[in-house]
Amino acid sequence: MQAMRRNWKGLAAAAAMAMAAHAATAAVPLPSLGANPAEVSVSGLSAGGFMAVQLHVAYSATFKRGAGVVAGGPYYCAEGSVLNATGRCMTHSTSIPVSTLVSTTNSWAASGAIDPVSNLTGSKVYLFSGTADNTVKQAVMDDLKTYYQSFVPAANTVYKNNLGAGHAMVTDDYGGACGTTATPYINNCGFDLAGEILAHLYGPLNPRNNGTLGGTFTEFNQGEFAGGSGMAATGWLYTPAACAAGSGSSCRVHVVLHGCKQNYTDVSDQYVKKTGYNRWADTNNIVLVYPQTSTAATNSCWDWWGYGSVNYAKKSGPQMAAVKAMVDRVTSSGGGSSLPAPTGVGTSGATASSMVIGWAGVSGATGYNVYRGGSKVNAAPVAGTNYTDTGLAASTTYSWTVAALDASNAQGAMSTAATGTTTSGGTGGTCYTASNYAHTLAGRAYALWGLTYAYGSGQAMGLWNIYVTTTLKQTGPNYYVIGTC
Repeated sequence: MQAMRRNWKGLAAAAAMAMAAHAATAAVPLPSLGANPAEVSVSGLSAGGFMAVQLHVAYSATFKRGAGVVAGGPYYCAEGSVLNATGRCMTHSTSIPVSTLVSTTNSWAASGAIDPVSNLTGSKVYLFSGTADNTVKQAVMDDLKTYYQSFVPAANTVYKNNLGAGHAMVTDDYGGACGTTATPYINNCGFDLAGEILAHLYGPLNPRNNGTLGGTFTEFNQGEFAGGSGMAATGWLYTPAACAAGSGSSCRVHVVLHGCKQNYTDVSDQYVKKTGYNRWADTNNIVLVYPQTSTAATNSCWDWWGYGSVNYAKKSGPQMAAVKAMVDRVTSSGGGSSLPAPTGVGTSGATASSMVIGWAGVSGATGYNVYRGGSKVNAAPVAGTNYTDTGLAASTTYSWTVAALDASNAQGAMSTAATGTTTSGGTGGTCYTASNYAHTLAGRAYALWGLTYAYGSGQAMGLWNIYVTTTLKQTGPNYYVIGTC
């Protein structure tokens, strides 16, 4: 959005206070609904649109049904540079190297960093770009269509680009004037975009519910999946009555991603409740997951240019893994226990490749499961109250949660997340001396507002140009510090 090109300093501090007050309200664990894992899709606007593309491509084995993209761009469009993000990927000030991005996609799929691209062949894509959108130009969306042509059959793609909409999620009965670009970035254009997206992804739908919804909204704990990483403490879930716990096997799952300055703190529940998705979900057994960014994230945006992780577009990206874990939860059958969540979860004993996770015992528990980033890491139930997680990357921050098991091996409530950072692995390392510009091209640093920062440590390196020379020492995977060897 336009806010993505403004200097956002000072906004986060004020917004964080509101977020803290909201997060103080009780949130429940995301439930296991047993929804159909073969019927999962995603859509998003702006930063959420870029994120939807990332999830669809990187986790194509999960988002089998496909993606709806409103004002987004090609996968890995920014290539880790905020200058690319705000330039070619939004204003199209320079051309987007689509063929290079296709090659990167194929390379990462071959290495296992993302799922096999063959999965994309059976999925569907709905693209939308308003003719009055001057934030993410239609030329960017044109390039996204070209990108997808390498992976998704033309018959499976719809591109709506003839409506005079501004930079916004479009509805047929709520929001600002169609051609505007202004908060809350929801515009009434007399066009039911949510319905069109869902109908393309899932086929003919039952008529939407224009009356009182029969399902429930749930504010759930995102902490067990995200552990920070630019994501809020809580997210939202809409569950149709027919998809309540224990009866969701015939239900689908659609993940809805807001844009910049559109999370719950920024616009309250407008994106969650006013964008048109829920009334279609209610009559078509579609579970809706509304993950939320934090106001600590740049302009409340999803990470589609690398502000939080060099692996932001891969399956290992923190936000990517968190959303994937949410989908895994609602598609699991659960069979939960009444045991409470373990307390006092913490980390200690960090090495370059391991971390000890400890917690207070739960009365009645016969064992425990430990999760890293939402994925279980222990092969068998943990008998004690600590666990050593191994095989980690050096100089990397991870998040863990713990759940107790009862005598039937049923799992209780999930704990709050604890984070820890592995060590650098020693004082050695490889040094690179180059211009700040060359460091960014090599992936050792990134540029932000004309300045350069080392990946991993985030240390300031000075102006982003060919004249300033810096020596960076690599102390771990994708982790660099200013220094000498």
